[in-house]
Amino acid sequence: MSRTMKAVVKTRPEPGAEWREVPVPIPRPDWVLVRVRATSVCGTDVHIFGWNRWAESRIGRDRLPQILGHEVAGEVVETGAQCSRISVGDYISAETHIYHPGDLQAMLGQRHIGERMKIVGVDHDGCFAEYFAVPESVCWVNDPAIPPELATVQEPMGNACYALLGEDCDVTGKTVAIFGDGPTALFATGIARAAGLTSIFVIGASPYALEIARRMGADHTLSISDTTVDRVQFVRDHTGGYGADIVLDMVGAPQAIKEGLEIIRKGGRFSAFGVSGSASVPIDYNNGIVFKGIQIHGISGRRIFDTWYRVRNLLASGRVDIRPIVTHLLPLDRFAEGFDIAMGNPRQCGKVVLFPDAAELSDARRRMGMV
Repeated sequence: MSRTMKAVVKTRPEPGAEWREVPVPIPRPDWVLVRVRATSVCGTDVHIFGWNRWAESRIGRDRLPQILGHEVAGEVVETGAQCSRISVGDYISAETHIYHPGDLQAMLGQRHIGERMKIVGVDHDGCFAEYFAVPESVCWVNDPAIPPELATVQEPMGNACYALLGEDCDVTGKTVAIFGDGPTALFATGIARAAGLTSIFVIGASPYALEIARRMGADHTLSISDTTVDRVQFVRDHTGGYGADIVLDMVGAPQAIKEGLEIIRKGGRFSAFGVSGSASVPIDYNNGIVFKGIQIHGISGRRIFDTWYRVRNLLASGRVDIRPIVTHLLPLDRFAEGFDIAMGNPRQCGKVVLFPDAAELSDARRRMGMV
């Protein structure tokens, strides 16, 4: 195997990235080396690619250059001397929250939110490359029935699964309002249908994405640009006057948060996944939270490995077909085009998946009917 590889590297604290030849990483004793078969573009990657204020403060220019990317499916080609669970040849994806086993949260079973947790593609080199290294502890062995173009998106699908199911997974027969039309919101729509929710409302901005939401099982799609519809009243009219049992905020926009707190019924659950672009968001604390008696559940990552197990089973069994969401397949060296597609406004894509190997891309396009 060559000791150099091609990778998408963030080199300067400004918009963009470079296609560079870099050394193949050498795995640490408890890490593995993975040949990347597919990798996908996430909102976090978009922030880093565009180098916004979050990227400047979270990563910082002093850590550059750094390889982008954290969503992946690949084959293990080398293991460190201390590895025992993962073997060469395993087909894996990676939990991107690298937990520290000594954190209180990890010891209490909350490994996804530890104080010393690190994130792939944020705190160290990522997977927009021919090879990448990752700790054995966060490797997840994929079901071979799940092809790479779908296996790579299990990480964000896990976000959607966690946001929808919450801590108690008590959702069957309930109603849900999903704010947002990005890929994670669309994944949540499909999971909601499979999990037996009875009325699924998706509120979004892109007609293209809302059509995907309908294909994924949304009962009602509401456009934020349609001023003829009172969305709060619409949801109440279709939930016996009560409002939605569950609200998922997948965008973080102040208007979505305000509206979500109005749409949720008394005693309902509000899952907060969207990251706001503002340092503070005004809310009606008394009437929106206290007197309504609602639960607010912050979603940061996925439960390790509970949601991975559920998502793998949903995909391998065919109970959730996410192919309508995976809309664009490109070679990795056309990453800039992929970012342009992902950053389009209004949204004209679902998930963008990138392939280092041309043959792998060709096989994926054939499986997806894109030839």
